[in-house]
Amino acid sequence: MTKIHIPTPLRQYAGKQAAVEVKAGTVGEALNGLVAQHPDLRRHLYTEEGKLRAFVNIYLNDEDVRYLQKEATAIGDGDNISIVPSIAGGSVNSSDLQNLRTAGMFANVPMRCCCPACCCR
Repeated sequence: MTKIHIPTPLRQYAGKQAAVEVKAGTVGEALNGLVAQHPDLRRHLYTEEGKLRAFVNIYLNDEDVRYLQKEATAIGDGDNISIVPSIAGGSVNSSDLQNLRTAGMFANVPMRCCCPACCCR
């Protein structure tokens, strides 16, 4: 069996489990097995078209499957799959940034974050 590690924010959709074991031959089959067991995960992992969401990164034994054969990557018993959602955005507290600039660090960092969808713009 292959173990799929569920990130903390998605555990509420997987019966609060940290990991789920599935029997599968590829990463895609394993993920399909996961969402078959926990259907509420589907909308968080896949688009309406059935494609893996761009911000969802999948690792097989610490290797990013995007650099292997993606969802067609073969898996075996004892393998570990990790779901790692991308995290972006945020901002730096302006007084903290000023203190770092005074110390000579982050002199070129803007006062606002660089995320185009960020609320600080």
